[in-house]
Amino acid sequence: MSLQLDWSNEQDKIEIPEPWINRLEQLLQIAGEMEGLNDGEVTLTFTDNEQIHQLNREYRNIDRPTDVLSFAMQDDGTEELDIIFEVESEDEVDPISGMLGDIVISVEKAKEQSEDYGHSLEREIGFLFVHGFLHLLGYDHMDDAGEAEMTSKQEAVLQKAGLSR
Repeated sequence: MSLQLDWSNEQDKIEIPEPWINRLEQLLQIAGEMEGLNDGEVTLTFTDNEQIHQLNREYRNIDRPTDVLSFAMQDDGTEELDIIFEVESEDEVDPISGMLGDIVISVEKAKEQSEDYGHSLEREIGFLFVHGFLHLLGYDHMDDAGEAEMTSKQEAVLQKAGLSR
């Protein structure tokens, strides 16, 4: 098995070209390799500001749109209900064991930020995707050290994929 990307587009304001999806798949492989992760599945949903605002309010109690949200399936369980799945025989496979989690990106917010930062929308979406992926693996930026570590990892992945600033 390898790292797999399952994606959907739930917004109609900005086109998501197929080469961008190929680039995101490349970023997933590079980031996974850098983290020593070879197997798993990530679900990516492109949305708009209205939908991500609703998710941000519902899941984080923050009443504004954001650029990216991550929902890890391989969490430590401290804030989530434990999921128990019993495998009845050796032939059955746990359907969530390979799921790393879900990433939701507001394409509208990504476009705003790409214009603010003076780089392409493709680069901004790539950055947000890698950022979300690192959150799925347990990284955070709640303090200066965590932020520096995430920033370094994100930039290394983007640079290796040719998406540097």
